Amino acid sequence: QVQLVESGGGLVHAGGSLRLSCVASGTIFSGTMFSIHTVGWYRQAPGKQRDMVATIASGGVSNYADSVKGRFTISRDNVKKTVYLQMSSLKSEDSAVYYCNINTPYDMNYWGKGTLVTVSS
Repeated sequence: QVQLVESGGGLVHAGGSLRLSCVASGTIFSGTMFSIHTVGWYRQAPGKQRDMVATIASGGVSNYADSVKGRFTISRDNVKKTVYLQMSSLKSEDSAVYYCNINTPYDMNYWGKGTLVTVSS
């Protein structure tokens, strides 16, 4: 059974920072297996589709949505089986539910339940 648990969301003023964390557990992450998966963060604002924010592949190559480049940083700790999203210079348009995602080499996707980020202007 795969479980992804996000944390770190909350209410922040525009220009502020937050750090999201996602801890993975489950048999597919046993031993060093977490390191082979691409992990990422997606977000969904009310009435909008879920969009990619940032991903980081097994080799450490990261990819960002244009809207967050230079402001957000994704990182992973394969020993702790955790993926982070450091968000800085937050804007009101960053307000959304943020979801952790694991994409396996077999192209299976797993999702967390999400953590709410609200940026007040």
